[in-house]
Amino acid sequence: MRKIPDTITEQEVSLLIKKAKNKKVKCAIVLMFWQCLRVSEVVNLTKDNVDISRGFLHIKQSKGKKDRDNPIQEESTFYLRYLPIKISRQGIHKAIKRLGIKELDKDIHPHTLRHSGASFYLNERGVDIRFIKDFLGHAKLSTTEIYTHVNPTQLKKAFDNARREPVL
Repeated sequence: MRKIPDTITEQEVSLLIKKAKNKKVKCAIVLMFWQCLRVSEVVNLTKDNVDISRGFLHIKQSKGKKDRDNPIQEESTFYLRYLPIKISRQGIHKAIKRLGIKELDKDIHPHTLRHSGASFYLNERGVDIRFIKDFLGHAKLSTTEIYTHVNPTQLKKAFDNARREPVL
């Protein structure tokens, strides 16, 4: 059985953004959480990939050599001005790891932000997992299911809301 990926909360992501000194690192954090991008997608993103009039980010040649369009999330809009970020994948990895340990006392990685964003959309925003699948660029729903961590409180709430009066 696969281990459920670690996730961090929206509040923890906000703290990382606040504490990051470099605007380009802030941009990377925002794009990996709010847009659920892979670190390689963030590194390759340019202003040419941003279509403000349509409200989409065009992700080119992602994993599996596929292109996709992601709706721009309101929380990301301000940070798109810092594209391209011009930081290597390793540079982003080091910055995220260092911030996670210093500010959250957690060993996090860029992919933690992607997992956390997907879980946030599922649990907090109630986005259908099929839409999250497309947002992440997954071919199979089973892959998305691995990415999304179901919060036990949210699970209980979902079942409490589904409860009906017993039929006698």
